[in-house]
Amino acid sequence: MANSGARSSNLGGLGQWWGALAGALLIAAWVNKAAGPTVVIALSAVVLLWCAFQAPVTCGAPVRGREDGCRNNASGLLLGCHIRQHRWQKLKMLVVRRQIRAFCSGLFSDGKATIVTLAGIGSFVSGLVALVPGVVIH
Repeated sequence: MANSGARSSNLGGLGQWWGALAGALLIAAWVNKAAGPTVVIALSAVVLLWCAFQAPVTCGAPVRGREDGCRNNASGLLLGCHIRQHRWQKLKMLVVRRQIRAFCSGLFSDGKATIVTLAGIGSFVSGLVALVPGVVIH
């Protein structure tokens, strides 16, 4: 069977959404108090890593002539699209002080990016709350 350049997947394209399943498990772990803080911290870390490096979002790297940036598909909020220079541009935006505002505004540029950003923030807060005992009111 010949592959015509398209990436084949056993899961039919759902392999990139494993972090959403981990997010649902994280919510279930918070609802079920028997899960314990270790499970919540581990799931929070997994969801945060998925949001940063694998969630399907648009690139958003600065492009000459486009106000909204690159519109190619990217993997995660911190990485750019298939263009190598865009990957470095997105990471450089976090380091260069003048470009942090542009990076942060790109986090809420469209619906997918907003959902992934809120999931990442929520999982970070979830991990912190589970890490510090006594923060959650029982």
